[in-house]
Amino acid sequence: MKVQSDELRTFTTVIDSGSITAAADQLGLTASAVSRTLARLEEKLGTTLLNRTTRRMKLTEEGQFFLDSARHILAQMEDLEERLALRQQRPSGRLRINAASPFMLHAVVPHVDAFRELYPEIELQLNTNDLNIDLLEQSTDVAIRIGALSDSSLHARSLGSSCLNLLASPAYLERHGTPKSVEALAGHSLLGFTQPESLNTWPLRHAGGASLEITPTLSASSGETLRQLALADQGIACLAGYMTCRDVAAGRLVKVLPQAMRGARQPIHAVYYRNSQLALRIQCFLDFIQERLAATLDA
Repeated sequence: MKVQSDELRTFTTVIDSGSITAAADQLGLTASAVSRTLARLEEKLGTTLLNRTTRRMKLTEEGQFFLDSARHILAQMEDLEERLALRQQRPSGRLRINAASPFMLHAVVPHVDAFRELYPEIELQLNTNDLNIDLLEQSTDVAIRIGALSDSSLHARSLGSSCLNLLASPAYLERHGTPKSVEALAGHSLLGFTQPESLNTWPLRHAGGASLEITPTLSASSGETLRQLALADQGIACLAGYMTCRDVAAGRLVKVLPQAMRGARQPIHAVYYRNSQLALRIQCFLDFIQERLAATLDA
């Protein structure tokens, strides 16, 4: 019996995700179906690829050898499919995008309809995580990352940068007063992040330097939650323009200490693994979203 491509894909997904259960979630299968596929693959090959217990899995020497070959075969198959699509100028296939929930909601979702109209054969899968993910583990094609990059193993493409603003609702400022100096912020309710703590260092120019480390009065793990708290008159937050430009334009949020924040920006990158020619579906998305963001990031 010949080994089939879905068996190779199941095997590599189990290794990348770290468990049969996680692989089943990624593949849309049951854990028992994944286990049966692995057993069938080992039977065909006449060797054990994985030593499995209830707590862990470990590749055998034969499994490691087979994994390298399986990855190469799957990459060649994907490249062939992409080349055929390129010849027809019809990019297709599943495209898995990951981004922090505020960026996904405010900078990607509004453009999904236009993207799908341009590329109807690309199947979008949009996932959100407010912390950086492992692209292989989460089976992700492209991740959007806000701020300075640190992972040098990934290829990155700049999508621009977004301004940062201190913002509060008109009702909050009417009730508590508008701070006239950076030092006056100490008397206000400040909205910050639970993690990473680096996001609680605000890029404010003042007599003591070019930044201010705050201790949040109220904190949350997501920028979207902080936006909602600011809209609910709970305090002052430091938020990106891509997620708040409509609120500012509508008067729902007001800029605080704009002179001290002038010029403060966050870089935005798309990161991805690239072993050879960049997949056409990824290239199409990057070109599309970069063009769309160019008109909104300076708000």
